Amino acid sequence: MPSHDSIDGAERKGRLTNFFSLFKSTREPAPSEEPKAVTATEKAHNQVQQSDLISRDLSWMKFNDRVLDQATNEERNLFDRLKFLAITSSNLDEFFTIRVGSLYNYLDFGKERLDYSGLREIPFRKVLMREVQEFVRRQNECYQRQLMPLFAAHGFRIIDMGELGDEEEQAVEEYFERTVYPMLTPMLFDYTHAFPVLLAKVLILAVTTQVKGTTHEEGRKLSFVQLPANLPRFFVIEREHELLFLPIETIVKEHIDKLYRNVDIISTNIFRLIRNGDFTLEESDDIEADFVDEIRQKIKSRRLGRIVQVSVEPGINPDLLHLIKKRWEIDEYNVFEIDGLIDYTALWSIIKHPEFKDQLPSIHPPVPPLGLDRDRIPDIFEVMRERDILLHHPYNNFEPVLQMLEQAAEDPKVLSIKLTIYRLAKNSRVTQALLNAAENGKHVAVLFEIKARFDEENNIREAQRLQKAGCFVIYGIGLLKTHTKLLLIVRNEGSRVARYAHLSSGNYNEDTSKLYTDTGLLTSNEEYTEDISEFFNVITGHSIPTEYQNLITAPRYMRDKLIELIRKEAENARAGLKSGICIKVNSLEDRETIQELYAASEAGVPIRLIIRGMCCLRPKRAGLSENITVRSLVGDFLEHSRIFYFHQNGQPLVYGGSADAMVRSFDKRIESLFKLVDPRVRQQAIHILYYSLKDNVNAYELQEDGTYLKCEMSEDGEVLNVHKAFFNVTLSEVMATHLFVEEEQPASKCDVPVLESLEENTEVQEKSEATPESGHDHSL
Repeated sequence: MPSHDSIDGAERKGRLTNFFSLFKSTREPAPSEEPKAVTATEKAHNQVQQSDLISRDLSWMKFNDRVLDQATNEERNLFDRLKFLAITSSNLDEFFTIRVGSLYNYLDFGKERLDYSGLREIPFRKVLMREVQEFVRRQNECYQRQLMPLFAAHGFRIIDMGELGDEEEQAVEEYFERTVYPMLTPMLFDYTHAFPVLLAKVLILAVTTQVKGTTHEEGRKLSFVQLPANLPRFFVIEREHELLFLPIETIVKEHIDKLYRNVDIISTNIFRLIRNGDFTLEESDDIEADFVDEIRQKIKSRRLGRIVQVSVEPGINPDLLHLIKKRWEIDEYNVFEIDGLIDYTALWSIIKHPEFKDQLPSIHPPVPPLGLDRDRIPDIFEVMRERDILLHHPYNNFEPVLQMLEQAAEDPKVLSIKLTIYRLAKNSRVTQALLNAAENGKHVAVLFEIKARFDEENNIREAQRLQKAGCFVIYGIGLLKTHTKLLLIVRNEGSRVARYAHLSSGNYNEDTSKLYTDTGLLTSNEEYTEDISEFFNVITGHSIPTEYQNLITAPRYMRDKLIELIRKEAENARAGLKSGICIKVNSLEDRETIQELYAASEAGVPIRLIIRGMCCLRPKRAGLSENITVRSLVGDFLEHSRIFYFHQNGQPLVYGGSADAMVRSFDKRIESLFKLVDPRVRQQAIHILYYSLKDNVNAYELQEDGTYLKCEMSEDGEVLNVHKAFFNVTLSEVMATHLFVEEEQPASKCDVPVLESLEENTEVQEKSEATPESGHDHSL
């Protein structure tokens, strides 16, 4: 589809000076004016409810609802609530950039799309946009009615120009003249000037001007002024007892006449737009050059993608609105009136102001992982030779992983380091360790996934740094994203060459490890290290192993293996044996997996799903999913760990790893799940599931109609907040936890779990202590 921001010479020549009159005679009716709108709405709603699957996009909107619910929670302090409101705004930006952008790829090119709700692309767009419009209304209401009234009591306000004193007004004017004015560039649109390319995610002023002394519309001109993204969003004024935050758009609007000399300013309107940023990649033969260049070109194309959302201030000039709707081929569904700040991510400027740095709740310092007495120890390899170690972030520090890399970089016995990278921290210690290792003569092989969405440019830059230092860098595998997280270190220990590994659900990013819940396994178990060696041979060379001992990999085997395990639980249930499935992932969307879970539910398998974000499975439907419950945890940390539990008649099989239950994870990504073979490590993962099912502070339960209900503590129950409780977990508590026992122990009013925490089981604990280093599966 051609860009709406480019026109040829013939079109420019024929355009009338009076741009507002271009489309007046063909103004389209608003959706509310359609005579059959109500009937169509009801029909679409009924279709959505009747479907056995929940729409991916509608489910995602419910997730952002749960994030917004944190902003409305009066038990949180104001700055914490502002943080969650800002997160909902950045979430929505990404949703429009990718998910709504993807929908418009179908609409614009006439491609057919059948949503999980059963709706085709055109009616689904209306359903989805109505949902988003309602969400934005709730965002505005939260800001205006719940949060703004609290500002003054916390020592600050967001103000208008009229609230400034004379000296303050003079300071603002000087700031505009000195800093802002030189950066502003009016871009005229008329028959001699093409419609300008306007950037996404920046504030834009549309200015209508007219020659002085004239009254007729023919003399009017339209121009656009983009506010530079590198300017602070607020000008901060310090008074004795409060801080005043004056928005940059208010300042520019007040002084806009300085950009337009000797003409009358008819109107100024502020808006912000989002463009389609969803793109697919064409496989290239030359992976070293063409592929990287293609990624760069695709990144640039995001800047010119079609408009999918426009946020406007109340009272926008209707003729201007009509023009941009026609220009960008959008309608009322794409236009969102923001009665507050346009772009609530601006609130981060207030949250992070030095005056309020102590206002956000403090985070509990990380504790050593079970089995270690401290985060950093003299020799990480010595400890890993003794036993497997499960890291549970952010409750456990990421330091052991960084120490493993940094120690390997300097250790003369280390021969090679291999790892996969998806996202890195700024000023990454991981990158620095790899650079040091290369300088010290180690063989360093890195699979750098440069298709990691929105991190492409940073990953290309970091990958090229490593390449220049002598590291062997692989830029992904064709159209597949490498999302698995694996690290392998080879060490010459005299009598043998030993291998040490780290397998994880999270990225090698020390910054996000403080905010995301993830699990990682440190091991020297030869079954794992042999699997990982084989796996690296697959992704860096041309090898097809017949079988892994402890890994399930995608895109080749993962879906089939998980379905096999689900069916086994169904067989056990039908045979009268104990069964149960508990899965904790970010998203559940794969249709085949969902259908197998439905079948297992009908066979009598109790299924407990912990799905943080989007879930297309519909629980609790009679004759379909009566034995399935779904809960979501949303709170202080972003739930990011993936754990798959299969009861197996009391001999649990547990996997951790990087994959969600999604089509993209199974078919379009290189992923891995790793079996937890050490009894203590397996019990730790089971305990994570147990607490996640018991939480009654951060949990929401998915209802049959697709809505979520907040789980509340029962009258005689205890408060369990997993984002605090995991800092205080003991080994005896972990070893005493079991899932799917006969008695139900509801933890909260939503009655999610079927589980029990038993008294300390000394026999199990003793067995754990006696586990040999061979790593064979001693299931409990």
